[in-house]
Amino acid sequence: MDFIPIDYESLRIIWWALLGILLIGFAIMGGMDLGIGALLPAVARTDEERRVLLNLIGPTWEGNQVWLVLGGGAIFAAWPPLYAVSFSGFYLAMIVILLALILRPVGFKFRGKITDRRWREAWDWALFVGGFVPSVIFGVAVGNVLLGAPFSLDATLRPQYLGTFFGLLTPFALLCGLVSLAMVATMGASVIAARTEGAIAQRARIYGRWAGLAALGLFGLGGLWVAFGIEGYVITSTVVTDAASNPLNKTVARQAGAWLANYGNQPWMMIAPFLGFVGLGLAVYYLGERWNVPAILASGLAIFGIVSTAGLSLFPFLLPSSFDPDASLTVWDASSSHLTLFIMLIATVIFLPIILAYTSWVYKVMSGPVTPKSLGRNPNAY
Repeated sequence: MDFIPIDYESLRIIWWALLGILLIGFAIMGGMDLGIGALLPAVARTDEERRVLLNLIGPTWEGNQVWLVLGGGAIFAAWPPLYAVSFSGFYLAMIVILLALILRPVGFKFRGKITDRRWREAWDWALFVGGFVPSVIFGVAVGNVLLGAPFSLDATLRPQYLGTFFGLLTPFALLCGLVSLAMVATMGASVIAARTEGAIAQRARIYGRWAGLAALGLFGLGGLWVAFGIEGYVITSTVVTDAASNPLNKTVARQAGAWLANYGNQPWMMIAPFLGFVGLGLAVYYLGERWNVPAILASGLAIFGIVSTAGLSLFPFLLPSSFDPDASLTVWDASSSHLTLFIMLIATVIFLPIILAYTSWVYKVMSGPVTPKSLGRNPNAY
């Protein structure tokens, strides 16, 4: 379409990058809340301490879910085949995630309604599940993308998913789930250490350092597993970057070490895993030195590097098929039309800065330490 100032290939790359930005945004912002929830039983030992953590994330966790909604919306609008395959194939996994996430608003709402200890402890464990389970399953999903999902496409491009929920829980995918959990726990601990005081902050530094060290080891093990333990995917036919989307118009082969090919072809991509390792190392160091804000920034840098590593390793694949590799979805054959991508880009340029500005304002208003004393002055505290 001559009137569109950006060519189709560039728009596909832009939307691939935007999808990555949205997922990284959720991994950092939502991951902070998930990490705090997962650390709740370990870091907070008394009812008062748990109230401190709940009031730490209570005012902002709903806003952080915007990144998840935007990511899902971007997949739906920009990558329809990816939405069709992933949201139908991983249906049970997503239901588990949603059920776990639903526990959070319910827990925030009902925990303080009754002062009975058992009542509150039950909701505390519900909030822990709401942080722990999504953290693991999001990572398991990434692991299954790297392994390839068992789906096929018929002549009309209708997907047929051939896997099961428990089939997703392979050793490599579970390793990725643990990387995800340790990654967000490091972020959550850094935030707790920065915005609380006393015993809570000290425990957060201890558990945050252990989580950071675990993430370092697991991320390194995952890299070795990708290099030597699983097969990647490579397009073996001519790559057409500006044709109408049809995932069946190509051939794909599985090759050992294929997920490392991009780093050899584009050495600058090595900065992604480098940032992952450096960010985790700095987070561990800063937590030990009680440098709270630098620890948060380092944790965010680690998340950026780890998520970027997965995306850059996969490029140009969005979701490979382990059952029929030729049906794999890529950036070049699974997007919406040229016009749709351009219109959506205009909307994104307008509204994404507004979301960023509003989020920044909310965090500025809600900044400052959360302590038992501050809860006593706040009639709206949880």
